[in-house]
Amino acid sequence: MVKDQKFYDILGVSPDATEAQLKSAYKKGALKHHPDKNAHNPDAAEKFKDLSHAYEILSDPEKRQVYDQYGEEGLEQGGGGGGMAAEDLFAQFFGGGGGPFGGMFGGGAREQGPKKARTISHVHKVSLEDIYRGKVSKLALQKSVICPKCDGRGGKEGAVKKCAGCDGRGMKHMMRQMGPMIQRFQTVCPDCQGEGEIIRDRDRCKQCNGKKTIIERKVLHVHVDRGVKSGHRIEFRGEGDQLPGVEPGDVVFEIEQKPHPRFQRKDDDLFYHAEVDLLTALAGGKIHIEHLDERWLTVDIIPGECITPGEVKVIRGQGMPSYRHHDYGNLYIQFDVKFPERLGGEDGVPMTEEQIKALESVLPPRTAAATAPPTDAMVEDFTLETVDAAREGGRARGLAGGMDDDDDEMHPGAERVQCASQ
Repeated sequence: MVKDQKFYDILGVSPDATEAQLKSAYKKGALKHHPDKNAHNPDAAEKFKDLSHAYEILSDPEKRQVYDQYGEEGLEQGGGGGGMAAEDLFAQFFGGGGGPFGGMFGGGAREQGPKKARTISHVHKVSLEDIYRGKVSKLALQKSVICPKCDGRGGKEGAVKKCAGCDGRGMKHMMRQMGPMIQRFQTVCPDCQGEGEIIRDRDRCKQCNGKKTIIERKVLHVHVDRGVKSGHRIEFRGEGDQLPGVEPGDVVFEIEQKPHPRFQRKDDDLFYHAEVDLLTALAGGKIHIEHLDERWLTVDIIPGECITPGEVKVIRGQGMPSYRHHDYGNLYIQFDVKFPERLGGEDGVPMTEEQIKALESVLPPRTAAATAPPTDAMVEDFTLETVDAAREGGRARGLAGGMDDDDDEMHPGAERVQCASQ
């Protein structure tokens, strides 16, 4: 019978738990409540401290025996020993330094393959015309290259010494106590400022000032192939930054298509808005479209094939070239029909009977007769007026917007009707 079960309850084990059970319980609890995984939960940090302290006591046989007999008071009066500390257990479980979770979460895993300098990434904005025709762009960039004067040593040959403070690693391991825990972390070596080497000022290379690299301007020829899409990546391997002892980095250009004033693009298809007058829409005619390669397309509208507002037609094979293929997408044309303000003579003169009869001879018959009132109905005559938007305000908004059915917008005088419960 133990005097106090507090530490056992924190770990979630019984007082007769074995050493293996204690380790397993601590591992699960520490993974769940570690501060690095619960940055916005202060309760988790406290829970983690309690777990570490409980395991530190119970993992030591002598401390555990004192705790079982006398509780926490017995420990405060002189329970000693040398059980495994919490940070040492973490190192045993997860592979040591490099992060609180070591190899399990990538911190302690050994890197595979040679180290490589960083990749330089740029966004290359290209017009739709250049994507249609293809283009070679000359783009200049600045990158780090190995200093040619010192061959990347940073100083005279033999004058560069390995830092004794960090043993050439550039980082030093430090220990810091936080309550019952001892935290082990890495910091930049103050002796060499993270370089791992010591060079006296008088021995530094005059060209790179001991930095081992210099800045160089490089011009790259970027081939923008016909039909590429936004997000396409063009890579130049080994053309990035250079650093001593590592592989040169890469340069990556990502294509971004600029907006176009006349065409919209979707995959390999192009979309174009054409405005035609009412006469052309009804009686036919021609429209002219300037394409992306400076060609002009003459498009025939067949007489009598009436173009309705918003109608879409297609010219096949006149869209964008397919990337790395030999075919083309389609060109879709959406028509906007511009109606005249009035028909007839100038200065508001109404249409003549001859003009009306001429229209009636070519247009379909009127449909208004189908809605004519009965012969015995009382009839009043009215004339339509043009709506003045500034004067009417939002009163004509329902017709202009299509009179959408929306419960949130009620017409004046309307009432909401609710179904009565049965």
